[in-house]
Amino acid sequence: MFSPPLPGARARVSSSADIERPNADPGGLEASLLQLIHDHQQTSLKLRDETEKAKKDAIRTAMRVSDLLVDTVNGGVQEGFINEKRIEFESRTLAATVIRFAKQTHQWLAASHAINTAIKEIGDFENWMKTMEFDCRSINAAIRNIHQP
Repeated sequence: MFSPPLPGARARVSSSADIERPNADPGGLEASLLQLIHDHQQTSLKLRDETEKAKKDAIRTAMRVSDLLVDTVNGGVQEGFINEKRIEFESRTLAATVIRFAKQTHQWLAASHAINTAIKEIGDFENWMKTMEFDCRSINAAIRNIHQP
């Protein structure tokens, strides 16, 4: 029923069971089991340490990826914000230019209306002069007809 000691059992680890029974057989089943427990604990500690290191590395890597993603998104947001400000500035400039052109157009319309009015007045004056000239000739012709013997 007893199995021979395992080849992996190398050194004996003292435990509370060894302290209570100092007469335990060093090459027996109990020593092999203690060695197995000790090896298992050592392997578990190593595995736990490796897992902890891997976890810390994964967290560091995830944080780095997160920072890079945030920087990338923030870069795009910042570029969008800059473009928005530029567009707002350009739209204000364009609105000011449109207002200035509207005022200038109204001035040109007023000037052209004034010129049209002046031309009409000149045309009216020319027509009045022609009428006066015709009336003067008519009066002159009537006076000559009266003074002719």
